[in-house]
Amino acid sequence: MGHKFKKEISDFFFEYDTPRMVLVRDKKVGLTFRLIQFGVLCYIVGWVFLYEKGYQAVDDIISSVSVKMKGIAITNVPTMGTEIWDVADYVFPPQGDSSFVVMTNFIITPEQQMRNCNELPEVAPCKTNDDCKAMSTRLTQGLLTGKCLPINNEMGSCEVYAWCPVENDNIVPSPPLLLQAENFTLFIKNSITFPRHKVNRQNLVESVTSSYLRNCSYHKEKDPLCPVFRLGYIAEQTGQIFSNIAQKGGTIGIVIDWHCDLDWPLKHCKPTYHFHGLHDDNSVSKGFNFRHARYYKEDGIKKRTLFKVFGIRFDILVNGKGGKFDIIPTMTTIGSGIGIFGV
Repeated sequence: MGHKFKKEISDFFFEYDTPRMVLVRDKKVGLTFRLIQFGVLCYIVGWVFLYEKGYQAVDDIISSVSVKMKGIAITNVPTMGTEIWDVADYVFPPQGDSSFVVMTNFIITPEQQMRNCNELPEVAPCKTNDDCKAMSTRLTQGLLTGKCLPINNEMGSCEVYAWCPVENDNIVPSPPLLLQAENFTLFIKNSITFPRHKVNRQNLVESVTSSYLRNCSYHKEKDPLCPVFRLGYIAEQTGQIFSNIAQKGGTIGIVIDWHCDLDWPLKHCKPTYHFHGLHDDNSVSKGFNFRHARYYKEDGIKKRTLFKVFGIRFDILVNGKGGKFDIIPTMTTIGSGIGIFGV
């Protein structure tokens, strides 16, 4: 037993096996073998090296986005009169972040103050006070007082303590009150860095100058590097009609893609822009809206003008990768190719 164990140990350390090589003189076998080798070579050189750039180390981006809107609109609403709307009025929030809303339509409820008044009859219908006491406050715009106030001889509505008169948003203005927003312009400034490769870049590339910015307008084919976008053109690129999306609002995604080969001069690292509609026409909850109020005092009484704002929400997303030659992935790729040839 001990002798056998020693022999196995000796064989393990002091013997070396190699596969037997067989020379096959056959044209079909030889041609098939060379074709397989050629296919593997094309895969390694064409796909792995040239297309997938297997010789590069790839780095993700860190990005920062700031925006500026420009445009003026005018409205003539009976409860407001003639008003001029500029950036401070129709952009929410005003800081110029990568996610913001441009108001395109609104329902106004002026001169609201805190007091008792009727709720809308379709929200809180009643015939007696008991109907109001048993009613849920989920849909009401204020606190129920428990009283049923008559509207006509047959029906009434529950009294609420709220900002009165309560909002009635059943009728959405058509056409949109700020349809002129179609010609507003959006300026996007995007700064990125590839931290591993220590490369910084902006979408204001070498060809973008101050005089160019004052006159350019982005076009997918004619002017693809201009960072100034007309809102109507953005909506068009998503397959939407601006007047349709402006009435009840919606959401649009603007994607900035940076896919850079950093082995080439940096001037070749340029962004591309893509636009996507991120909403659907679901009739249950269509569009995008929120409420905004302007507060003031009149004769010492706190009042407000309430706006139900319909707008287009823009979300700017930045994606990208930067590849640069690195010896480690190069040797790894070459080693993998040699291994495949060995098989």
